[in-house]
Amino acid sequence: MKVHTKVDKGCPFDCGVCPQHDQHACIGLIEVTAKCNLHCPLCYADAGKGHFLGLDKIENMMDFFQESEGGQAEILQISGGEPTLHPEITEIIKLAKTKKFKYVMLNTNGIRIAEDEAFVKELGQFVGGFEIYLQFDGFKESTYQDLRGENLLEKKRKAIDNLAKYKIPTTLVATISKGINDDEVGQIFTFGLNQPYVRGVNFQPAAFFGRTNNDVKKNRVTLSGVLKRLEKQTNGMLQFNDFIPLPCNVERVAMSYLYKTSKGGFTPITRDARIQDYIHLINNTFAFTIEDALKNAGKSIKDINTTCSCFKFLNDFKHIVPLDFFIKSKEKKMEYIDQNTFRISVSSFIDAYNFDMKSMQKECVHIITENLRKIPFSAYNTIHREKEI
Repeated sequence: MKVHTKVDKGCPFDCGVCPQHDQHACIGLIEVTAKCNLHCPLCYADAGKGHFLGLDKIENMMDFFQESEGGQAEILQISGGEPTLHPEITEIIKLAKTKKFKYVMLNTNGIRIAEDEAFVKELGQFVGGFEIYLQFDGFKESTYQDLRGENLLEKKRKAIDNLAKYKIPTTLVATISKGINDDEVGQIFTFGLNQPYVRGVNFQPAAFFGRTNNDVKKNRVTLSGVLKRLEKQTNGMLQFNDFIPLPCNVERVAMSYLYKTSKGGFTPITRDARIQDYIHLINNTFAFTIEDALKNAGKSIKDINTTCSCFKFLNDFKHIVPLDFFIKSKEKKMEYIDQNTFRISVSSFIDAYNFDMKSMQKECVHIITENLRKIPFSAYNTIHREKEI
């Protein structure tokens, strides 16, 4: 991890990142505009008004992120405000695709995607290391009124249909707030699982920064709380122990993969294998995939001390990946993964009310600022967003 600022006032005031930070950036987030076509009561960025960043500025920020990660930056998330309002959003994505990021994500509320099919068709050209990160909070009218200020369910459904029509991989992103939509996590998961081009669901317990006046004690949902609700609301299809912490931030990020069985249903990979025995094979990244783990296992076979466990790993997971997987073309690999695996994750961010120094120093989602700093998402929204840095 490359540092860009020195320790002066101490964490979390010296972000940039400073030498006290313990984790590289799995996700670099560039806010290409602060403008938005919603006025969500729960908006971490307090978006609505603002300017559009120019392509030159955005390219500098992309290059900075890539350079700060030693040329190995993994996930670039194009965000806002609402990034699809940017008049050059297609050019921004094209530019990002030239910068050799492992994945490029477009973080959107989906309104334009629901209303502008020609735009969705244009996005189809980027498939392959490209994904839509679609805000999707549930199914009740009250959920959207409370969290987004208007009932958006039909627009969300239309956006998902349009994305499927052009075979664009999508992750549903649900902000979960107690008493509002914490009774919908199981339904969100089941819905996503049955959509042909939805690759996964990310649950984010509501963090209390930005535009929010919610009673923290009343509305706080924890990571473990989401997992318990998933187990209860899916009648055990998902279980608490199916989830593993990612090495990048073990206390704040939990994930599981499901694979399609011979009977056509899905089951968590951990149900048939002791994945806890193989944590050393999982990359220190949010971009963990089954393919990466298998590659790591193959490399580890050269180490006599891990040979037995790695052969056991390959045996445990042979029911997920066919023998000819690694000789498939890139397109066929993506098609197999899209049709046969499903990712479910929970990401819990820190705010002023649950501040934890250790977690802050391990956070791996970083805002890339206009003046070329890399600031942990929680620190930026709690402290730095209102300042000129």
